[in-house]
Amino acid sequence: MLFDSTLRRELARNFGATLVVILTIVLTMMLIRTLGQAAGGQVAPQDVILLLGYVALGHLPTMLALSLFIAVVATLSRMYRESEMTIWFASGVGLTRFVRPVLRVCWPVLLVIGLLALFVWPWQNQRGVELKERFERRSDLSRVTPGQFQTSNDGKRVFFIERDAADSRTGRNVFILNSQPDSESVTSARSGRIELVGDDRFLQLTRGQQNEENMKTGDKTRARFEGYSARAGERVISGMDDLPPKARTSLALLQEPTARNQGELVWRLGLLFGAANMMLLGIGLSATNPRRASNWNLLFALLAFATYYNAINLSQAWVAGGKVSMGAALALAHGGAFLIAIGLLWWRETGNRRGRWRARLTAGAAGA
Repeated sequence: MLFDSTLRRELARNFGATLVVILTIVLTMMLIRTLGQAAGGQVAPQDVILLLGYVALGHLPTMLALSLFIAVVATLSRMYRESEMTIWFASGVGLTRFVRPVLRVCWPVLLVIGLLALFVWPWQNQRGVELKERFERRSDLSRVTPGQFQTSNDGKRVFFIERDAADSRTGRNVFILNSQPDSESVTSARSGRIELVGDDRFLQLTRGQQNEENMKTGDKTRARFEGYSARAGERVISGMDDLPPKARTSLALLQEPTARNQGELVWRLGLLFGAANMMLLGIGLSATNPRRASNWNLLFALLAFATYYNAINLSQAWVAGGKVSMGAALALAHGGAFLIAIGLLWWRETGNRRGRWRARLTAGAAGA
């Protein structure tokens, strides 16, 4: 049918264009933030692109849902402004008739959103935990950016180093400021190298000196050395055995139904249910008056999207805090949104029918 094919084609085109724009904006913002973390020593520089890909996968369900919602609203709003909707309504095509072609375009996207939320989201979070653990296993010395002062994780040491290009574990002109509650020491050396002994990291310095001051007595000592060995950091403990709920699989969350795990499940399922409900809401919210130049309906639609997804996050917090059960949260947030969408469609459909009846009565009176 011409109605179905025309609507599906325009909707798919608007969805693709909107997704490209949103992806470009979001990826640019994420890249800037990730580069800032790498410059601050929180992320390994060689893992920036990989981490950016993981973060993009995590936000992709929301970006897909937003693109789908904007495409539905923009397509139908354009048809309202150019009086195409008036023609379809006069031909006997009701607003509810638009649900079927819109759903035929949207169901593959909804399927992808569900797969991303239930399976890809925990996978990319787990990969992020592994990247963080791998980075934490590196020595404080190897995380220092050459030519810049860098603070260790515990905040007690400040490093400065000129990295040796031949070996990533070896540095030249090493400077270390170590602050303790009762003492402060400054150590400098011609070169330094990290040695791994089991889970411990030791810093081997050669040809340097150490100046130490006792903060209680004020005594100062100076020592020169040809070789000096010191532990470079605390023992690294693997965090893979204690994964946060967002990094656990959906099946693992179901098998261990704690409040936090159920809250995470509410959020994952909420992404899928929210995208479906926003698709229905978009059909009802796209109505506009062609005689008005303003496009307030798009602004209201975006406000409704932001409010709905904040409600998803709020329902997750309530379930994780033990205030509401999982079933009640899903029914309240998404069942309520579904009823609002159906009610809005019914209200629009009833208004269109009243308009057609008035037009027929007017035409009949004019003919008489």
